[in-house]
Amino acid sequence: MIPWLGAHDPFPPVEQAAAEPNGLLAAGGDLSVARLVEAYGNGIFPWFNDDQPILWWSPDPRMVLIPAEMKVSRSLAKTLRNSRFEVRADTAFRDVIQNCSLPRHGQDGTWITPQMVDAYCELHRNGIAHSVETWLDGELVGGLYGVALGRAFFGESMFTRVSDASKVALAALVRQLEAWGFGLVDCQMNTAHLASFGAREIPRADFTRRLRELIHYPSVPAPWQLAPMR
Repeated sequence: MIPWLGAHDPFPPVEQAAAEPNGLLAAGGDLSVARLVEAYGNGIFPWFNDDQPILWWSPDPRMVLIPAEMKVSRSLAKTLRNSRFEVRADTAFRDVIQNCSLPRHGQDGTWITPQMVDAYCELHRNGIAHSVETWLDGELVGGLYGVALGRAFFGESMFTRVSDASKVALAALVRQLEAWGFGLVDCQMNTAHLASFGAREIPRADFTRRLRELIHYPSVPAPWQLAPMR
């Protein structure tokens, strides 16, 4: 049995998370700004479907991308050089998260419920959640969103309508995070797509240790401004 969080209950230590399903730590609580900041600061994130209570996770190992270790394929590097896309930050947060919430091919639903959309938009209004958007001829064609605490970024989801649009957003974000001195991008779970960018698994204990150091750095003021891609 996992603990049920009351309104004012703290999270249990992440070491108490289940091995199967990997990382399930607790249920209940809410998606307030304070609760979400507490969660991310302790290496915990919410993930649940419409027919479930709020579920909190901290998997072991943890998939992370160290900004200096990002890999860019030759084809993506060519796309970045030709300036086909315009990349912006924090100009269309709700549009990005709503696009991310649309069901994917082969999926019946989405974990980005209306409750989650509203919660992360509130984080965005508080300068904690950020979007990176890819635009083509004035139209939003791809992007991603996540949470930033200090010099740690927690990636949540991305979408694309045009080939390479989400990859361009990710590459632009990671390059900017490296310039700002961010120590890691939390990718949560292992996927081949993220591994192709250089993301790798590390033990949860290493992740939380790094996180405790990074979240105490001053935050980059919102709205974010990205340097031009070169």
